[in-house]
Amino acid sequence: MGNYIAKRLLQVVPVLLGVTVIVFLLLHLTPGDPAELMLGPEATPQTVRELRKDLGLDQPLVVQYGLWLSRAARGDLGRSFTMKTPVSPLVWERFKATLLLTLAGLSFSTFVGVLAGILAARRPNSLLDRFVTAVALFGVSMPVFWLGIMAILYFSLRLGWFPVSGMSSPTGGGFWDTLHHLVLPAIGMGTVSLGTVARFTRSSLLEVHAQDFIRTAHAKGVGPERVLLRHTLRNAWIPVVTIVGLQLGYLLGGAVLTEKVFSWPGLGLLMLDAILQRDFPLVQGGVLFIALVFVLVNLAVDVLYAFLDPRIRYE
Repeated sequence: MGNYIAKRLLQVVPVLLGVTVIVFLLLHLTPGDPAELMLGPEATPQTVRELRKDLGLDQPLVVQYGLWLSRAARGDLGRSFTMKTPVSPLVWERFKATLLLTLAGLSFSTFVGVLAGILAARRPNSLLDRFVTAVALFGVSMPVFWLGIMAILYFSLRLGWFPVSGMSSPTGGGFWDTLHHLVLPAIGMGTVSLGTVARFTRSSLLEVHAQDFIRTAHAKGVGPERVLLRHTLRNAWIPVVTIVGLQLGYLLGGAVLTEKVFSWPGLGLLMLDAILQRDFPLVQGGVLFIALVFVLVNLAVDVLYAFLDPRIRYE
């Protein structure tokens, strides 16, 4: 197991390098000059050239990338062009808010999705199964920003149950206040993943239920509840864990839409503003951090397989 983890960690390096190259080229080869945006339309060409020199944008792209990569290897992601602060602590501070939102949305989608998948699999082709399938299809099809807007219009503006936006009240704070602000964006984000989790849970349970050892357990007189808990679920977890792990990565990367709709002060909202302002170090640092988390989550899912199924061994 240790050798496998070490090998996978080494494979992270070329993946992250590829991500940095793609992001760097996309940022620098698309129209828009950070110096001109920072100085405004009334800036003189001389002033723009001086600012570009101060920011290091006057050097060749290869030199710029090499300097940034050498600093990133030491844990220094540079300084934000617009905020004039180091990128690393800024990304980490905003990432904590994004992680809170993502874990809350994933917890909602996993709990409800697994429960719905189990109920649908127990009675295939029943009215309940069709209802779960319809809800899952609705969740997968609806854009997350549309769900967020509808939730704000009904539950915030019409009923007044939840705040419209933000992570805390201007005059409040603490756990319960944050939880109150978290409910709507977490449900809005988790609804999209809920359908995927429910469908995978249902199909995995039905596939396992058709195996010979399940029929043998029923033939021995084992009750249906015990067969479900001790045999079917234990052998159906791997596909479910796989999709949940992937959903965690997707939610982290796609949190920008939910954060924009609910004005949630997370990394996605920060990176969206940085893209609009052409803040290269901030965008590169944020993408690199999210890519690293995504790769580590996939590694954790692979390692978890060995604990869920003793037959799996990594050499």
